[in-house]
Amino acid sequence: MVDPGERGATGRDGAAGPVDSTGSKGTRRVGASGRFGNMYGPDATFLGVPPADLSDPSTYAGAGAVILGAPYDGGTSHRPGARFGPQAIRTTDYLPHDGRRPHLALGVDPLADLGVVDVGDVEMPGGEIEKSMGRLEEAVLQVASSGSVPVILGGDHTIAWPDVTGVARHVGWGRVSVIHFDAHADTAAIQFGSLIGHGTPMRRLIDSGAARGDRFLQIGLRGYWPDPETLEWMQSQGMRSFEMSEVVSRGLHACLTEAMEMATDDCDGVFLSVDVDVVDPGAAPGTGTPEPGGLSTRQLLDSVRRIAMEIPLAGMDVVEVSPPYDQAEITAYLGNRVVLEALSGLAWRRRVAAGATGPQPSWPMLDPRRGRGPAPDSSQ
Repeated sequence: MVDPGERGATGRDGAAGPVDSTGSKGTRRVGASGRFGNMYGPDATFLGVPPADLSDPSTYAGAGAVILGAPYDGGTSHRPGARFGPQAIRTTDYLPHDGRRPHLALGVDPLADLGVVDVGDVEMPGGEIEKSMGRLEEAVLQVASSGSVPVILGGDHTIAWPDVTGVARHVGWGRVSVIHFDAHADTAAIQFGSLIGHGTPMRRLIDSGAARGDRFLQIGLRGYWPDPETLEWMQSQGMRSFEMSEVVSRGLHACLTEAMEMATDDCDGVFLSVDVDVVDPGAAPGTGTPEPGGLSTRQLLDSVRRIAMEIPLAGMDVVEVSPPYDQAEITAYLGNRVVLEALSGLAWRRRVAAGATGPQPSWPMLDPRRGRGPAPDSSQ
């Protein structure tokens, strides 16, 4: 990746924005606006939010959050297919793609309230991992520098390396903490002879200094990896990893409270990285490295919403949705809802910061305090 203050890989390999193409097989013809669109499939936006053009900052100026696609799965160590994740996350829903999603529990419409836009995919050629990661880093930096929260749709978890790095180059090197939901630690020193892959991004982030090891919080780990040597390295960096046995024993709420307290101590922003394989594969089968015994979908959605409501998010990604291995699109639905819950929490937090009343999720849905109608006549 890059050191702070230096240009990323796109300064060497080409612009982060769209490039001219011939329209032949494997390329996409760029329109007059310069918008690249989506690499795989039609140019759909996240639930119908307005399209924006990464090369034209005026198209996302003032947006509270900006959707970017990172359709890359060249870093997988087992089952591929996550390159199709961004399109699935954007489009999998049974409601109209009208750019509106009123939230029943929080009383916000995150897409409308935040003015969410979608700049399409970053062009990430599958056989060129360094170029792809460099382009993504520059795109994330560009969005973060505009004042918007970048929301990156993966793609395999390799993309967390450029995602967090891009945010750190804006917020401050080593000033971004990471809350990481995953079945796996992704802290390997090397993967199949390479420093870059979906098993190594968290190590690359800590080694580079973009993120501090003692402000790196992992929730949902389980299974039979990492090996003792890798665990020893994680301990030496001060990482805090909540394995599922601890989550079950203490309760997810308590573990999440501890993680958020650490994440907001002596850091200026929090990056949220969600690998869908943190959820039990019985509820999220469409992923590359399934591991039984994970969180429920309800636990993950509640946790993501709570994080966005309570602490300052500087960026987030949702990764490892692999549609070829999905069943009835349930993993794609989960990825879509993870994004919506985070955006809803972010919209609620900004509403409260502006002095408005923020309904609590625990209130009854038709409670008059939500402001949906007149209070009942107490005299009757």
